[in-house]
Amino acid sequence: MNLMDMIQSVKSHPRFSEAGMILCHNGVVRATSRDGRPVSQVTVRADRERLASIVAEIKGRPGIVEVLAEVREGTLRVGEDVMYVVVAGDFRENVFAALMDAVNMIKAGVTRKTEA
Repeated sequence: MNLMDMIQSVKSHPRFSEAGMILCHNGVVRATSRDGRPVSQVTVRADRERLASIVAEIKGRPGIVEVLAEVREGTLRVGEDVMYVVVAGDFRENVFAALMDAVNMIKAGVTRKTEA
């Protein structure tokens, strides 16, 4: 997983000239759970088919030029990268909404985490 490589890939897209912005999400392992318990590591599993389906759905939205998403699987420690999502598109209102929806959909339907 390399965020800069993903951004370069987006910039190489044949329709990139239609884009007015690129937004990125970099999810990392946090030291506390949502309920405040300490976390030293998480084990992550991902449904790759569902991830591809979500990326395709978001790519089909008006104004969206490209969407790339990667989820790292395995046991990850605090501070390590878990997920990258990159969205390129025409205007803020389209791209911000697409990124937010993509991240939320991936978190809800793709990733399974076990905290330790």
